[in-house]
Amino acid sequence: MEMTFRWYGHDDPVTLENIRQIPGMRGIVSAIYDIPVGEVWPRERIRQLKEDIESKGLKLSVIESVPVHEDIKLGKPSRDQLIANYAETIRNLGAEGVNVVCYNFMPVFDWTRTDLAFELPDGSNALIFDEAVAAKMDPVSGELSLPGWDASYTKEEMKNIIDEYGQIDKETLWENLRYFIERIIPVAEAADVKMAIHPDDPPYDIFGLPRIITDQAAVERFLDLYDSPANGLTLCVGSYASDPANDAVAILRYALGRERVNFMHARNIKLTGQGKSFQESAHPTEYGSIDMYEVIKALVDHNWEGPIRPDHGRMIWGETGRPGYGLYDRALGATYLYGLHEAITKENK
Repeated sequence: MEMTFRWYGHDDPVTLENIRQIPGMRGIVSAIYDIPVGEVWPRERIRQLKEDIESKGLKLSVIESVPVHEDIKLGKPSRDQLIANYAETIRNLGAEGVNVVCYNFMPVFDWTRTDLAFELPDGSNALIFDEAVAAKMDPVSGELSLPGWDASYTKEEMKNIIDEYGQIDKETLWENLRYFIERIIPVAEAADVKMAIHPDDPPYDIFGLPRIITDQAAVERFLDLYDSPANGLTLCVGSYASDPANDAVAILRYALGRERVNFMHARNIKLTGQGKSFQESAHPTEYGSIDMYEVIKALVDHNWEGPIRPDHGRMIWGETGRPGYGLYDRALGATYLYGLHEAITKENK
């Protein structure tokens, strides 16, 4: 497997120099963050991002992400032009040698948490999702803001778009995803780009919005929409495990068996026992609800060699910065995953 690390560009307090010093680190996961959703990414901007990363001895392994415009998800008449723009971005990425693209099909909101700095018993801070608190939150109020979200909407625009989603059900969202996939995957195949859809996070409906990439049945249905190595998954075990009904390792092994895991997010979460509430934890198995040994063992058993990142981390040792994306705990997670991989690989020989 290829160990990678998320980097938010030159304004990220975690620098490429920092990342390069993490043992086993090979690649960077990043994006172009200042191009409005729906517009084409020019080749020269992609090339500059790639050169910036390569100048520090790393490689641009994955784009996370090229966001899908809400009009595509809603199935509006404007979607055809937006899909054409998306396809051109995929062609440009492939032409510049960037071969994995993570994206999602979540209505309006990307990953959602209710507290960005919950203090754990050891004094570290972590992201948490409290189901009871989320049920009382008003997404139109502006009180929710997380890294990676589209912050361009005004409150009125947010209200209108949420109202629009109130007019469609899950089957309509599935149909709109199929429409998108059938037009993008042939382009990705021709460009030598592997698409990797991220599960909904958390993997169930929130704020009255439908969510569809939620469990193994959804994974099976999604992969059957277009059977191609270019139509794959970002297998985020932390997202799938956030629903107590899911067996994240079983979902991983199923997807590996179909050779459709194009990118891995390996973080741990701890289910609190209060409905679907959870806390993000340190990566080792004993701190969460996911057996990380079994996660890495599944990858080794299938000779999987794709990009993986430690995903979110706690804030430890007094670090401050982008919630979930500090340096220290993610670096610890990366070295832990790297060590598991080395040990299991040697055990299997």
